[in-house]
Amino acid sequence: MIEIIPAILSKNYEDLKNKIALVRGIVPVVQIDICDGVFVQNKTWPFSTGGAEDINFHRIMNEEEGMPFWEDIDFELDLMVSDAIKNFDIYTKLGPRRIIFHIEAVGLARGQAMAEGDLKNFKDFLEGIDVYIRDEIQFGLAINTTTPVEKIFPLVNYVDFVQCMGIEDIGFQGQDFDERVLEQIKKLRKEFPDLIISVDGGVNFKTAPELVEAGASRLVAGSLILKSTDIRETISELENLG
Repeated sequence: MIEIIPAILSKNYEDLKNKIALVRGIVPVVQIDICDGVFVQNKTWPFSTGGAEDINFHRIMNEEEGMPFWEDIDFELDLMVSDAIKNFDIYTKLGPRRIIFHIEAVGLARGQAMAEGDLKNFKDFLEGIDVYIRDEIQFGLAINTTTPVEKIFPLVNYVDFVQCMGIEDIGFQGQDFDERVLEQIKKLRKEFPDLIISVDGGVNFKTAPELVEAGASRLVAGSLILKSTDIRETISELENLG
């Protein structure tokens, strides 16, 4: 059975809470898309509400409260941000079960595109993550359809899974499916037979069977699930495609 993960793009904390409530008790994991308006054009909570000035974010950082429904559900943070490594400790305080870095964001913290030196530094960062943190958090690496998938081959052994983006314009939901992701999945599956491959974006009842056939292990879907009139049934149908 394929793993289905609802994706949440939230305008603010209340929106985040309401959307998580929709899938509470149906799935064990949700993906929270964190967009900073720098790496991608969109902004989501907490960047959309002032970051550290957001009262709920501030309380979570001070361990005065947890993420919504943290007792019932695990969180996968999709960090579509330019400061993922610099502020790594801050993101871990949100209590995620999984964290996803975007390879194209490497180097943006210094205001430049990714260079070979950045890749080495990123590899060193992944390799140096404390073993106790790795006991609590799984790490994934996301790649866009416009980036040659071979770029991440040297990094795969340092992460728990790879997330292939199924759309070109990331950071927004409801985008058109980008078929280039199918070839990326096939190459990854051939090179790394046991790798967990997740696909985020463009997932629907037409594309899901193609993605699974190509070698996807997990499917991340936002609007398809959250706009469904029967969320439980929609997730069940997607699960059974695998």
